[in-house]
Amino acid sequence: MFEALTDQPPDKIIALGQAFRDDPRKDKIDLGVGVYKNAEGVTPIMRSVKAAETRLLAEETTKAYTGMLGDPVFREALSDLILGKGAHAERRATAATPGGTGAVRQGFELVQMARPGATVWVSDPTWPNHTSILKHLKISARSYRYFDTATGGVDFDGMMSDLAHIGPGDVVLLHGCCHNPTGANLDAGQWAAVTDHLAKSGALPFVDIAYQGFGDGLEADAAGLRHLVAGVPEVIIAASCSKNFGIYRERTGLLLALGDAAGRDRLQSNLFYLNRQNFSFPPDHGARLVQMILTDEALRADWAGELEDVRTGMLALRKQLADELRQRTNSDRFDFIAEHRGMFSRLGVSAEAVETLRREHGIYMVSDSRMNIAGLNARTVPVLAEAIVAAGI
Repeated sequence: MFEALTDQPPDKIIALGQAFRDDPRKDKIDLGVGVYKNAEGVTPIMRSVKAAETRLLAEETTKAYTGMLGDPVFREALSDLILGKGAHAERRATAATPGGTGAVRQGFELVQMARPGATVWVSDPTWPNHTSILKHLKISARSYRYFDTATGGVDFDGMMSDLAHIGPGDVVLLHGCCHNPTGANLDAGQWAAVTDHLAKSGALPFVDIAYQGFGDGLEADAAGLRHLVAGVPEVIIAASCSKNFGIYRERTGLLLALGDAAGRDRLQSNLFYLNRQNFSFPPDHGARLVQMILTDEALRADWAGELEDVRTGMLALRKQLADELRQRTNSDRFDFIAEHRGMFSRLGVSAEAVETLRREHGIYMVSDSRMNIAGLNARTVPVLAEAIVAAGI
């Protein structure tokens, strides 16, 4: 049987990480991997997470299943973080998932169950796993313009022009904040315009929010999504705790679907069904830590404070890099880096230029010129700036 299988294309980001590890140069810089790193190049365990784990180790008395949908306290606490405390509670159907990727996958499967043959519109560019999962599920996908390479910002006119072609039964995938891979985000007015258009078109918004707290702060990063939820009858949301709680390996996510109150139980039963078919009971360790942090005043305050330090640290690196490039090029061409939010920015240069940076300077970034700002520190920012100029970018 197995002889009928074909080789699958390698994951470019995973392959890039291996190439970095194999590079013997001491001064190499890894801007490819999509995880937060501190100035020492380490992905740290947050203080609140370590404190919650210590408490959990002392208090936990069983490893029995928590429930097919995950612990209801976790689901409510994370939903409140995203939507606001108690907001739209009567509309919420939720399910804990193995990471944000699990939530994305099951959100697409929910679409497939509800509307076979639906077309999902994704931003150009988007996180590669979005299109990979859609292709695997054989769901029709189309793209809408999003990133303006010339300005480093959102091509909003192009986006709205493309979305003029959506209609009832279509799904529009949006990034809740800190767009991956570009770092360019919709502003409040643009979120309002998108909300109005989706409400009139009858299309279903699907929001992937993986970086809440990494952009402009916990509340600000959710503002556009909250406006959207209040303005349309149905929404699917995939949320991840990997970044803002730093628990990547614990695979902690949430699928949140909102319809009308009368149909919530039916919607909830379908999320139950999807969990049962895919993995039965979701993992609990990471979810338990998030639940403990969000429901304990002291732990939550410490977590929010450390998350704010992470956010402002990345903003400082953005400004430093933009300033270094302005000084070296005597132009404002790269000022957009300081305006982007989250871990990523897209330089908007060719794959050949990216290869030059790798080959001649030991700087690794994804071939589409996405770089992880959190892979830098105050010492390596000038090194990157010098390399960009030397490569003639």
